[in-house]
Amino acid sequence: MEMNFESSDEGKKNLNSSSNEKKSWTIEDADELYSISRWGNGYFGVNEKGNLTVLPLKTADGPCIDIADVLDDMKEKNIQFPAVIRFHDILRSQVVTLNKTFLTQIEEAKFKGTYFGVYPIKVNQMREVVDEVIDAGAPYNYGLEAGSKAELLAVLAMNSNPHSLTICNGYKDSEFFRLAMMGIKLGRKMIVVIEKYSELDEILKIAAEMDVEPMIGIRAKLSTKGAGKWANSGGDHAKFGLTIPEIINTVKYLKKIDKIHCLKLFHFHIGSQIPEIRTIKDAITEGARVYAKLRKMGAPIEYFDVGGGVGVDYDGSKSNYHSSMNYDLSDYAGDVVYILKQICDLEDVEHPHIVSETGRAVTAHHSCVVFPVFGTVEKGNEEFSTEKSIGEHILVENMRDLLTDLKLKNVQEIYNDALSKKDECTSAFKLGILDLEERAKIETIFWQICKQIALLTRNSEDLPEELEKLQSQMAEQYLCNISIFQSAPDTWGIGQVLPVIPIRRLNEEPTQLGTIADITCDSDGKIDCFLGGNKHVNTLPLHALRENEQYLVGLFLTGAYQDIMGDMHNLFGRLNEVHIFCDDDDPEDFYIEEFIHGNTAQEVLSTLQYSPQAMAQTVKKSIEKQIQRGKLRPREGVDLTDFYEKCLNSYTYLKK
Repeated sequence: MEMNFESSDEGKKNLNSSSNEKKSWTIEDADELYSISRWGNGYFGVNEKGNLTVLPLKTADGPCIDIADVLDDMKEKNIQFPAVIRFHDILRSQVVTLNKTFLTQIEEAKFKGTYFGVYPIKVNQMREVVDEVIDAGAPYNYGLEAGSKAELLAVLAMNSNPHSLTICNGYKDSEFFRLAMMGIKLGRKMIVVIEKYSELDEILKIAAEMDVEPMIGIRAKLSTKGAGKWANSGGDHAKFGLTIPEIINTVKYLKKIDKIHCLKLFHFHIGSQIPEIRTIKDAITEGARVYAKLRKMGAPIEYFDVGGGVGVDYDGSKSNYHSSMNYDLSDYAGDVVYILKQICDLEDVEHPHIVSETGRAVTAHHSCVVFPVFGTVEKGNEEFSTEKSIGEHILVENMRDLLTDLKLKNVQEIYNDALSKKDECTSAFKLGILDLEERAKIETIFWQICKQIALLTRNSEDLPEELEKLQSQMAEQYLCNISIFQSAPDTWGIGQVLPVIPIRRLNEEPTQLGTIADITCDSDGKIDCFLGGNKHVNTLPLHALRENEQYLVGLFLTGAYQDIMGDMHNLFGRLNEVHIFCDDDDPEDFYIEEFIHGNTAQEVLSTLQYSPQAMAQTVKKSIEKQIQRGKLRPREGVDLTDFYEKCLNSYTYLKK
């Protein structure tokens, strides 16, 4: 059938432009397209091979790890994808950077206190992560924070440095308090933060029973409210913390019972991933005033804990959007130090030691998830003949005419008419006017129209909302061996934007627009919001798949919360995991230090109260019955039994 507009391939060629019409694609173009330099914080780049790289020390003359080489090493070791890759040198670098940044600001400001950071393990409780944080932070007496009883059990075992702090947050019971007092008996600086007024009597009672002097902190409900997705963590209606009247009563009560010397720390927290520096300035100003007034009341507070909230620039926009931040770590530390110093000097009170619970910024960059694409789904690409036939209904002819008449200048008109004709088709089919083959022709032509409109308008600006939405609807779905619910729950749960990038072929221009679809049986198992220059977009530029070539995509900045919050939707368990360290003496600048197996099917089933052994026995008995009935040969029955048991012990994700 002849048509007087560009074919799909011709349209793509004109839209992307040939090499004669514009300069050839470069790795700098890839860096710009995927915003790598903007969100990568100096840790990521692209090499001349077109592969994504890691610069653990952020220096051009330092080690440079080709992620494609890491993936090749994993394949040689038969480590199956999808997999989590941890670059532990990035984690260590972030710990050092945080501590040095605060210490530099303190020295420049001539601030009289020092910095005692703590890592809140809720951000990523993986033992290997906590180990690295403690080791990298040891020269700075970097401590840990626990927000639950189980976390406190871990922290007691992990943080043995007598000079670093352990901060105990969250609601507590008697066992929690006893564990904290046990820490003090072990010589730890264990500060228990009072979250509600009724906790005060309980900690004092248990401390007396165990014959220890408690180290008490108080968390204040500041009027300053955070911004972004976690704004309700702070403000007057926050679920944690004491009101100003309760804080005053606490000080008076401790004085009355001669325990005011136990009050060591003042704490507040206004939210996670705070995008706006002004919010932080307001909170520090209010908190510093409260601290100063408490000092004047006779409270010998030594530590000023600003909580968490330091953001990560997930989308590279450096804006006050909830997935970004309009400041950097130096700005943040400088504001904490200088505002606190100014108010302390004005109020003529001692400078406290500064504590921050910065977890997201420390861990986010070090971890990524790499997963293979195993196919695509594309609308308007069905192999169904739409040739004209004798006696076909006029609706089929009308839809075909719309396809023939389609041009860039009339896309809106044609789209409106095509939608109308499709609705007419559905009604006519329900009434028995159209047969099934005619309906199939109309639907095939309709999607061909939509596909052509998406191609014709691909580079157009200021599209009407419905045509902009059509771009997303007509994008190819890249089917990926991953569970979004397990590996990137924030993209599904709160609309967090995470960088998604192909690992290889970055020296080739991507010609397809796609979305990411996972292997769960759930329509929400997808990613359809991506970085796109100065705004978020609903499609991701990707490369056409090649036969017999594995196309691997990376999901980055997953080290904070994503690693630990994933669920087991569809019983997809934890991923295989490798730990990478740089090594200048190695030809590839790295080595795989550790491989941790992901969950097997039987491990996942066991957590949900299934008994894999009983399941295997039940299936075996069913097979034996079929053998007895002559439905299966004995050898075949043995093979089926072995296969079932093998699957129970295998990775929960698809095999190549």
